[in-house]
Amino acid sequence: MMNNDVLRSVRYMLDISDGKIVEITKLAGFDVAKSDVIAFMKKDEEEGYLDCSDEIMAHFLDGLVIFKRGKDESRPAQKVELPVTNNSVLKKLRVAFELKEDDMHAILKSVEFPVSKPELSALFRKFGHTNYRTCGDQLLRNFLKGLTLRVRG
Repeated sequence: MMNNDVLRSVRYMLDISDGKIVEITKLAGFDVAKSDVIAFMKKDEEEGYLDCSDEIMAHFLDGLVIFKRGKDESRPAQKVELPVTNNSVLKKLRVAFELKEDDMHAILKSVEFPVSKPELSALFRKFGHTNYRTCGDQLLRNFLKGLTLRVRG
């Protein structure tokens, strides 16, 4: 899934402004211009559209974890995971919103996209593990839709 789509979905889900996205990204120690964020929010065919890079997306997701859960001073800052994959987006959202396995199943079930327990746990395995499964765009899109329903009510 495109980083811009994920960014738009999270922005809508949390009902936050472009300025807040800049602040959240800054929490992870990365500066992004508000004008760039505005360009990320545009549709592909609109004039002024800009692709959101993996580096910006990774810092935004790390900042989102800090924004939602607070900074853990006892742990050193983690290195940014690149490239950003659907699996890493799913992992970061799970951490940021403090979701358990049952929550994940309920979210996907709420948008009529049920996933079995083994399928879901395979998405969170390390790349290269024998049971690792790549998260598809459709699954991530449905998860974001379900999470939005849960957060916004």
